[in-house]
Amino acid sequence: MIKVIIVDDESLVRHGLRTILEADPGIDVVAEAADGHAAIEQARAHACDVVLMDIRMPRGDGIVATRTLRAMATPPAVVILTTFQLDDYVTEALRAGAAGFLLKDTPPTEIIRAVHDVAEGHGVLSPSVTRQVIDTLLQQHQALTARERAQLESLTAREREVLHLVGQGLSNADIARSLSASEATVKMHVSRVLAKLELSNRVQAALLARNAEAASP
Repeated sequence: MIKVIIVDDESLVRHGLRTILEADPGIDVVAEAADGHAAIEQARAHACDVVLMDIRMPRGDGIVATRTLRAMATPPAVVILTTFQLDDYVTEALRAGAAGFLLKDTPPTEIIRAVHDVAEGHGVLSPSVTRQVIDTLLQQHQALTARERAQLESLTAREREVLHLVGQGLSNADIARSLSASEATVKMHVSRVLAKLELSNRVQAALLARNAEAASP
């Protein structure tokens, strides 16, 4: 059973998300919160696997709450809920360790699948959204550190291929088709890449991949 906390300052949004998620027998909504402060309190009171987090709330924004949640001893995966405005709020939330973000008008079946995916350690960014987020963050390009270079060199040839495609914003299904591999195999490679690079989500991996390619002669 995947335990979820819903965080949004609009009660109607929380009710809608609860209705969608509780239609899945494998998901249990253990709590709701109307702001970042309450989200942290609820996460401490109820062990959870996934937090659906709004960003802009009147008391305690989602960025600070995300950073705090990800610093917990057993951190839940955090998925940002947004109307998709590529601004500092979204990018900072991703840098704080969010697993990705969902548009608030995402179809119910995709929201349910996203919760399952992040509970298994995968990101939940659609390819088009991933590319736009990466392009926005790359405007703040950062040089590779010696540690990052060493970590990249530790990847196998296949893992480098997968990382490159992640950097292009491709989904696991698209990568599987590109490499003529199964989606399960791609998920395994992505998990290994994240572990070797010591990253928490595929957006961070994509940024590193693009930075590495930009730094290549």
